[in-house]
Amino acid sequence: MPVLHDEIPDDADFDAGRARGEFSNITPEDFIRGSGHGNPPGWLSSQEIEWARRKMPMPYVEIVPARTDTSGAVTQVGTLLCVDDEGNIQRTLITGRILYHETIREAIARNISKDLGELALPVLPPSPQPFTVAEFFPTPGASEYYDPRQHAIALCYLVPVAGDCKSQDETLDVEWVEPHSDMLDVFASQMPGGHGKLLKQALLWAGVL
Repeated sequence: MPVLHDEIPDDADFDAGRARGEFSNITPEDFIRGSGHGNPPGWLSSQEIEWARRKMPMPYVEIVPARTDTSGAVTQVGTLLCVDDEGNIQRTLITGRILYHETIREAIARNISKDLGELALPVLPPSPQPFTVAEFFPTPGASEYYDPRQHAIALCYLVPVAGDCKSQDETLDVEWVEPHSDMLDVFASQMPGGHGKLLKQALLWAGVL
């Protein structure tokens, strides 16, 4: 029977057929960190991710990008305009899975780069602490956060960005709003699944609402 890291797996375990020490030689250089180009080790195919989503909660980061003034106070927060699976235009936040062998800091940097470009220049604190944890369920009404694809647990961060932000790939545009603008409620109302609530929670956490 194959053994992985001193564990004797059952035949049904996902790692039962893997050789001992298969991942022992992976180094940080094997991962493309803070970049949207290429897939690191552990990336799942579309079939594999669909299987995993039906079996277990998925760890995510959810990011509210922010502009700040010289004192560090939030002056604007950003949202993404994109098209959903049904062709409808909607507004959302930066969101993405935490990958195998990836730190939370790296997941934040990679997903910001993926949606805002490599010149966004996020300012990450030494030890990122989420302003909240949001539990998304695929069943409407089970929680105030809804994701029809999966049960996801999202660590939510407000991250200042100092550089040039441009829409990437599936993102149509990046739009910014001031915390006390009349448009804030409009933006939040256009964000399904509870993302609008997270936008306002981020501003409350930052002390500007």
